[in-house]
Amino acid sequence: MDFPPWLQQAIQARLEEMSSRIEHDPELSRVRGETDEAFEALFAGKNVEQTPEFTEWENRYIVSKGIENERLYMQGLRDGIQLTVSLLGQSMPEENDTKAQSNNANP
Repeated sequence: MDFPPWLQQAIQARLEEMSSRIEHDPELSRVRGETDEAFEALFAGKNVEQTPEFTEWENRYIVSKGIENERLYMQGLRDGIQLTVSLLGQSMPEENDTKAQSNNANP
């Protein structure tokens, strides 16, 4: 099922907005700073992949990507729930009006 272009644009805009927020998140900035420091220390050794610095950098990189992905996922989940509630909220008054009319017609 393809979404209409306006919905695709809205989803893309929301993703860009949330990516920007996450990019400037203080905790993630701290983790990225630690990752950058570990990466710089990485090149101080000769056999890079066998050094503890590489392992440290790799671990910090994985943690920072994990935090970023988790936040994007959770915001997407919240947005999806909010959209669902909004859509259901708009359809419910129509259902209620129909039920109210049928109840009024049958005294």
